[in-house]
Amino acid sequence: MENSTSFKIFLVDDDPFSLCLYEQHLRNSGVTNISTFENGTLCLNHLGQQPDVIFLDHNMEILDGVEILRKIKRFNPDIQVVFVSGQEDVSVAVNSLKYGAFDYIIKGNDDLNKIDQVLEKIAAIRNMLQQKNKSILRKFLPV
Repeated sequence: MENSTSFKIFLVDDDPFSLCLYEQHLRNSGVTNISTFENGTLCLNHLGQQPDVIFLDHNMEILDGVEILRKIKRFNPDIQVVFVSGQEDVSVAVNSLKYGAFDYIIKGNDDLNKIDQVLEKIAAIRNMLQQKNKSILRKFLPV
């Protein structure tokens, strides 16, 4: 069974304080495989490392979060992208979900708990998919 501490996680934010805060929170939660990036271009250049989850800020220089999301999904649609942004505009959140974001978290008082909840959801979904795939294989490949 896969749990959220085994994920390879990318954190992408142009705010060094947010990057440090989220990285330390994840490390305190037991996640060890974390890479941080100060902009979307650096993140895109490292997608070959095959992250499982990317926490992505929306408002960044050069490329905004939705542009980065679209490029990530073209590279590998199985990477789960979660926006963590100060942007509270509902249309931005809806647009990011439309292009394949797993969730949209607004930075604030409860964002660290929401990050934990999202990772638990992603782990649960992956576990269910793995179990389903195993049962399908058993139908075709009897043990």
